[in-house]
Amino acid sequence: MNTALNHTSMKVNPDMPVAVAEGSGDLESPTHEAGEMACSHHEPADESILLEQLDDLLPEYVQKPGGLIPALQVCQSMFGYLPQEALKRISEAFGKSYSEVTGVVSFYSFFSVVPRGKHLIRVCLGTACYVRGGKEVLQALKKDTGIDVGETTEDRLFSLDAGRCFGACGLAPAVLVDENMHKRVNASKTASILENYRTSEGGKSHGDG
Repeated sequence: MNTALNHTSMKVNPDMPVAVAEGSGDLESPTHEAGEMACSHHEPADESILLEQLDDLLPEYVQKPGGLIPALQVCQSMFGYLPQEALKRISEAFGKSYSEVTGVVSFYSFFSVVPRGKHLIRVCLGTACYVRGGKEVLQALKKDTGIDVGETTEDRLFSLDAGRCFGACGLAPAVLVDENMHKRVNASKTASILENYRTSEGGKSHGDG
């Protein structure tokens, strides 16, 4: 069983939804800025350099109404997560307390304060998926990965999370791995799905629909 790394829930995939759904705690379609920043940081970069770049970007978001969340989105796209030092700089730039900023981070499920795995697994637990076996699928994935929801495998290959509705109710249960939707998943299929990601670097070919 892999030793797990805790996180506040998960994405790192720059294509994951990131715009705010008011009052929901979920985030929807990605912002242009966050997507561009993610694309420019595929290769590892020294954290001090990224912090300097973040400092340069923050004034633009401070001037915007509701700019805190877009700033957090861009920060996570740059680092792959939200490191403590970056959150401190964001809180200072916006004139907010550190606890206020971390409160926002903990409310929205997209944000993570520790590095996530290369592949983010999200199990739908919306009504249709739940009644058709979503809970059992989640339990199988916990067993297969050796981690719980909100954790990352020791090798940082997988992070596990649960979501509400992925818009595939007619093909429930659904599991989203990165941007790839796996439909009509049952507990007996989870191991083979994960194996595909372990043995192949292929992108959208992993999905089944």
